[in-house]
Amino acid sequence: MPKAPKRPKKNNSSWLRRTLFFAVIIFFVLSFVAILFPQRNLEEVPFSDVISRANDGKISKLEIQGNDIYVTPDGQEEPTQKSYKESGSSIYEQGLKQDADVEVTVKAPSGTEGAIWNILSLVLPALLIGGLIFFMFRQAQGQSNQAMGFGKSKARLYGNEKSRVVFADIAGNEEAKEDLSEVVDFLKHPKKFQDVGAKIPKGVLLVGPPGTGKTMLARAVAGEAEVPFFSISGSEFVEMFVGVGASRVRDLFEKAKKNAPCIIFIDEIDAVGRRRGSGMGGGHDEREQTLNQILVEMDGFETGTNVIVLAATNRADVLDPALLRPGRFDRRTNIILPERKDREEILKVHFKNKPTETSVDLDKLAAKTAGSSGADLANIANEAAIIAARHNRKKITNDDVTAAFEKVAIGPERKAKIMNDKEKELTAYHEAGHAIVGHVLPDSDPVHKVTIIPRGGTGGVTWFLPPEDRNYTSVVEFKDILARALGGRIAEKVVYGDDRITTGAGSDLRKATEIARDMVIEQGMGDSLRDQVFHEDNGGMMFDRMTHERPYSDDTARLIDQEVEKLIKEAAQRAEVVIAHNIKHLEALAKRLLKDETVDESVVIEVLEGAVLPKEAKLY
Repeated sequence: MPKAPKRPKKNNSSWLRRTLFFAVIIFFVLSFVAILFPQRNLEEVPFSDVISRANDGKISKLEIQGNDIYVTPDGQEEPTQKSYKESGSSIYEQGLKQDADVEVTVKAPSGTEGAIWNILSLVLPALLIGGLIFFMFRQAQGQSNQAMGFGKSKARLYGNEKSRVVFADIAGNEEAKEDLSEVVDFLKHPKKFQDVGAKIPKGVLLVGPPGTGKTMLARAVAGEAEVPFFSISGSEFVEMFVGVGASRVRDLFEKAKKNAPCIIFIDEIDAVGRRRGSGMGGGHDEREQTLNQILVEMDGFETGTNVIVLAATNRADVLDPALLRPGRFDRRTNIILPERKDREEILKVHFKNKPTETSVDLDKLAAKTAGSSGADLANIANEAAIIAARHNRKKITNDDVTAAFEKVAIGPERKAKIMNDKEKELTAYHEAGHAIVGHVLPDSDPVHKVTIIPRGGTGGVTWFLPPEDRNYTSVVEFKDILARALGGRIAEKVVYGDDRITTGAGSDLRKATEIARDMVIEQGMGDSLRDQVFHEDNGGMMFDRMTHERPYSDDTARLIDQEVEKLIKEAAQRAEVVIAHNIKHLEALAKRLLKDETVDESVVIEVLEGAVLPKEAKLY
């Protein structure tokens, strides 16, 4: 197998040349200044004072250069003072006695200053002009190099690292790893497949929610096959200049062919692979030209090039059909959110290098994190380490893990937010309403924790966790979810009156409405619209939504609104019946929340012991 080429080291010769050039200029300028202005710190004294002291014998030497007089006082060897005489007459004519005990020497004025100024007037402009021309030339050369490299691919090459990522380094996703292991076999042993007439797949599409490890799996394929790995994001192909993206695609595939066998990984391919024909930008849209070039390159591989394209996206529904046809992305690997067993393995990987106490139960944490991606679990492990370090602990405790999980799942505590007693009381009844409705209804998830401490963007939180992973949700389970979501608003109504309800239930009402609409439109769970689905695709371009009508009539839209309203009203009535029938338990839980601010599942079960489901709230 050919090895991946080493990256060239960064060339610093141009930087050294520029530095040397400017250093030489600065040296010459400083030298000329030193010659013009010699560092002689002489005190300037009046001419009359010099004559008076010379006549008195207090000056041993006077050095005259033109009109400048350098004075050496008695007892000194070098001039320390300077004065000036009038021009046109000698120092004797201006008052110095002929018999004064002082040595007078006259030197011709130096012509060095004038010569230096003449040299500088010729040399400095030449140096400045030369430096300006050199700088402009270097700038032009840099822009030329940038222009020449504008159409070059920005893909990063991996493959020569000492530590490769392999499948064993990735926890969970066993089905996906099994599918991708065939790709490794294609890259390692291509001849075995070619001998029986099998064509090596040209593209594999990795589809899954964000944070499920699509990029890591792609690198593991390259690590297992021990081949170079070119990684690039779909957005890096597209520039404001038409044709640049297509040029980068051509350059990328040329590099890949030279390094074959290898893998090209395009992350977030939906950035350039969206369905064509939206009418946005016309037929010469830069994104569409880039997509066309990708299609041509994938379909134009020479036989035996042994280059496989892996692409990742979480929006496979918006990709162009030409990308998904056989001969391009021949295979699709679905990477789902991890199950409980996989979550435990992922947590073990992320806690492996973190010191933890023996009391930390990762299996229990895995059970509570249903619906979390691998990235979420990594974030929980990191937050737990941060919390332990903040409290100056050497090992991560179970409390740190719990705090990290709650911080990631429902947001950090906002203890700095101050609520008055009335707001605290209202929040306590609101959260107690959620808890008692969810606790009593038979198909609701159990209460995990209730708090009136603001977290994230909420004033309080009632947290329900499913006892196990579920893949399906029934109509009665949806209706119990709706009822408990409205429990907070109904509790305010029962305790304070209908005209005293507050904005605290805003997010609950939005969530309940979304669930009700999903039941009717996407799941076919309406009464009069049972088993009918009215899917609305919101993933298209802006012009798609402007030019395409919704997939149902105005009469159907009216029926949908009526179905949603019916579900919300039914949920509100069930919640009100439960709360009115168990008002004493509601007040007891609210008082406990005002006292402790946060209560867990065991306390909720203790306080709500004896709360029952009224006959009117049952579903038949």
